[in-house]
Amino acid sequence: MSEQPLTYESIMKMIRGIARMQKETDRQMKEQAAELAREKKERDAEYARKQEEYAREKKERDAEYAREKKERDAELARIEKETNRKIGKITGTIGSMVEHMLGGRILEKFQVLGYKVDHYSRNHYYRNSKLGISGEIDLILQDGDIAIFIEVKTTLETADVRKHLEKMAKYRVYVDAAKILWPPTTRFIGAVAGAVVTDEAKDFAHENGIYVIVQSGEAVEIVPTPEGFKAKEW
Repeated sequence: MSEQPLTYESIMKMIRGIARMQKETDRQMKEQAAELAREKKERDAEYARKQEEYAREKKERDAEYAREKKERDAELARIEKETNRKIGKITGTIGSMVEHMLGGRILEKFQVLGYKVDHYSRNHYYRNSKLGISGEIDLILQDGDIAIFIEVKTTLETADVRKHLEKMAKYRVYVDAAKILWPPTTRFIGAVAGAVVTDEAKDFAHENGIYVIVQSGEAVEIVPTPEGFKAKEW
């Protein structure tokens, strides 16, 4: 089949077809570009909305955190104040108990037990950084050969007695290292005192050679020791 010769009409027809195709392509490209621009605008708007929502939520979270922190700080301040008040009260109670023991003739009561104690010292602090030993003894009754170390608690429990036993042992090490605080022949014995003394603490103290002192009305008393009791010496 032979090719049809190109004529002016056929050429123009081809050109018009190509123009229509180009126009349709341009239209489609404009529509696609418009659609892409619309989608981008929507995405940007959604991103901006989410950013704004995130910023709002963050602001609310920060405000809530600041409010909770303020409440926590206020509660901690209240607890600290209450704790300090209780500590002050306990400290005052212990000081009052020591005064009560002295006013209740605790020296004479130990003298009845055969100890020639005739003077005392209060709030004895000690420290040896090299040995890692430090502490405080509430009341010490003294004579030439014996020193009675008394630990005072508002409520005396077994754990308090155990700590006092450990303290006595450490203090002996401290004294032996210092060498000048006490005469080398001085013997230390222990006693514990409390406004309230549990039976377990009393029994544990006696089992370990520790005297127990309790309040009795307006005075203080040394709890009678069980048969076979022997004061532990350090």
